[in-house]
Amino acid sequence: MIYIERKERFSAAHQLYNPHWSEEKNQAVFGKCANKNFHGHNYTLTVTVKGKINPDTGFVMNLVDLKQLITEHITEKLDHANLNHDVDFMRGKFSSTEVLAEEIWKILEPLIAAHGCQLHKIRLDETLNNAVEYFGED
Repeated sequence: MIYIERKERFSAAHQLYNPHWSEEKNQAVFGKCANKNFHGHNYTLTVTVKGKINPDTGFVMNLVDLKQLITEHITEKLDHANLNHDVDFMRGKFSSTEVLAEEIWKILEPLIAAHGCQLHKIRLDETLNNAVEYFGED
């Protein structure tokens, strides 16, 4: 099995806030991330694909095709957007990095499978120090 990766970057704003909680509890749990004026991050998305090498191309998947899928279905929707208001696949969901990684997986997994390989991992770096990895497991 061969693993390939593609990295893309985007900037987005969000607010972590539970509307069922008091303002005080939101502040206690989410701190400055509950800011009513939102806050932003420069995210790095790493998509890892696995599969066998195609004997006709020498590729697991053409990285140009992978870039196009990520750009069209993910980064064009997320870049310079407000995750809480502007992104269709995030509506009604917490805008945490964990939830965002799961939603990206749901979009990319069938698109990558259509290319004859498997999505192995989504890694989403929110900051230099904070990242999430998701392998499609429940």
